[in-house]
Amino acid sequence: MLTLDLESRRATRRLGAALAARLEIGDVVWLEGELGAGKTFFARGLFRALGVPEAVPVTSPTFALLHEHEGRVPIAHLDLYRLSGVEELVELGLFEVMERSVTVIEWGARLRPGIGARGIEVKLARRAAEERGRAATIRGLDARGEALMDGLADSLTGRGAG
Repeated sequence: MLTLDLESRRATRRLGAALAARLEIGDVVWLEGELGAGKTFFARGLFRALGVPEAVPVTSPTFALLHEHEGRVPIAHLDLYRLSGVEELVELGLFEVMERSVTVIEWGARLRPGIGARGIEVKLARRAAEERGRAATIRGLDARGEALMDGLADSLTGRGAG
């Protein structure tokens, strides 16, 4: 597990960009955190680094359930808050979307057992009122997620080549 202090929104976006450099089609990023924790800023940094143009808005797909973006790879941004079960993912064809994209899932932890614990989890939290910024806790959920986390840790500490 990796824990980071993020002093600003810019630092949150930089973390997203650092992870983006390692992502490939089929990878899943589970993005967790309360409202206002910085999930959208993280997603913006990740999507911009994946090649989504600045002119394309990056917002949470709360009511749409899915936003798809094109960058160096296809990107699926899911918000599962309103779904009651995994069977709805099947009915909506979202598993197929996940297989052909880099997938970022918000509010998905309760459905993770049915989807499969794969990829990397990024949990963001606001710091106490007297402190500035946010904290990020990152963990790999499978072998690929661990490799992503290790590569991310190396790049953030300057040990890696990328």
